[in-house]
Amino acid sequence: MLVVVTGPARSGKSRIATELAFSCGKPVVVVAGGQESDPEMARRIAHHQAERPVEWRTLEVEEATGWMGDVDAGECVVVECLGTLVARMMGGLCWDDPDHVSEQAETMLGMKADLLVEELYNREGDTIVISNEVGWSVVPETPSGRLFRDVLGRATARLVDSADAAWLAVAGRCIELTGYPRSVTWDDVNGDSE
Repeated sequence: MLVVVTGPARSGKSRIATELAFSCGKPVVVVAGGQESDPEMARRIAHHQAERPVEWRTLEVEEATGWMGDVDAGECVVVECLGTLVARMMGGLCWDDPDHVSEQAETMLGMKADLLVEELYNREGDTIVISNEVGWSVVPETPSGRLFRDVLGRATARLVDSADAAWLAVAGRCIELTGYPRSVTWDDVNGDSE
């Protein structure tokens, strides 16, 4: 089963995913892509770890893809989070110069994100993916920031399309996305035309 929990920063995504994983009754592996790049980020990571049950295993990944072989199909995987994995993919493509993003970098990042989405979709076993809704704020100032926003938005939408269940976390509340349509027609807006 593939479950996606998405939403803006500090919306309750991690808490919701933790409750879901805890209630599934299987051994849990948290796939973490975040790096302790500074003291504040180290505190964030430590806070997330402190909120999880001690028996949960953490798999710190350096690459966004290729880690599926390190988890068993009988384990529930919690990906914390898709945004950090997309940021990992960007390393070497365009972080060296955030003011310039080549067309080749855009193409490569899109292909890498597509591969990750396919791996998550095809994984045997229960998988909970946390993702950020980063497009709700100001437009990023740099080309690399805009590329990150766009690639993460597309990857999240593809995962939600493929998921068995999906929730949007807003202000600590859950809105189920699974039953909502992907598109609307004029009749949906205007009501029955007869």
